[in-house]
Amino acid sequence: MSRVFAYCRVSTSDQTTDNQVQEIAAAGYKVTPQRTITETVSGSLAAAEREGWGRLVNKLEDGDVLIVTKLDRLGRNAMDVRATVEGLAGMGVRVHCLALGGMDLTSPAGKMTMGVINAMAEFERDLLIERTQAGLSRAKAEGKTLGRPMSLTPEQAKAVQQRLDGGDAIAAIARDLGTSRQTIMRIRDAAATV
Repeated sequence: MSRVFAYCRVSTSDQTTDNQVQEIAAAGYKVTPQRTITETVSGSLAAAEREGWGRLVNKLEDGDVLIVTKLDRLGRNAMDVRATVEGLAGMGVRVHCLALGGMDLTSPAGKMTMGVINAMAEFERDLLIERTQAGLSRAKAEGKTLGRPMSLTPEQAKAVQQRLDGGDAIAAIARDLGTSRQTIMRIRDAAATV
């Protein structure tokens, strides 16, 4: 008979995993406390980098079942969730998600669902890139300056170049002007490409 595990995660210490544990029990899954892994860690951290997740993976064996309440408990984005599910499937672990009707994400229907979710995530990412590029193009056309403002005036940049040409050290110039070495090196590199 398959062993059943639960993974419950919340992002901040003022939240609790109790609701997730209760939801899994209400769905009819009998998970012992020893097989219920709970942790408080941001979803922005990949599953593989989470301490509780590492403990869980060390316990899992071929034929086990892992229950989560929602896909976002598994990963920070669709690609991370997919990699996590595929890694578990490679170990012979089935992953069930309550938010998807308890679907086994490692089954053919689950794989198809994951494919649709990944396609939607990629579509959203592409739309975001497209909108960002359109906004940048419009701003350029309107004559707006893009990027970080220059930390030195054009006159100061000219003085920097003269000092560089005179052999002054980058660190000394940066210190005198109260700026970073990187700023001085950008001026040097810009002059070298002209």
